[in-house]
Amino acid sequence: MRRPPEFFGEQELDLIYVARKLDDALRLEGVLTQAGLDYLVEPDLYKGGVIFQSERIGAFFYVAPELGESARGTVAAAGYKPYDVEDP
Repeated sequence: MRRPPEFFGEQELDLIYVARKLDDALRLEGVLTQAGLDYLVEPDLYKGGVIFQSERIGAFFYVAPELGESARGTVAAAGYKPYDVEDP
């Protein structure tokens, strides 16, 4: 279920996905909610483009660290490529 930042307190959250399109963000919200996962969505900047790079706004999905692995599995099962620190 989507939660406000206050729900997670001061803990460091685990980034699991960056949605670059609104449709992807909305669909993923439904997937995470249906899976019963508590998550936070915040807009933030990312760099996009191959030849002409620019900063764009995306929906960044976060979960508590202990849910990171299972949340990434849920994201992958829904057909998305989860965020990986090694390969952003």
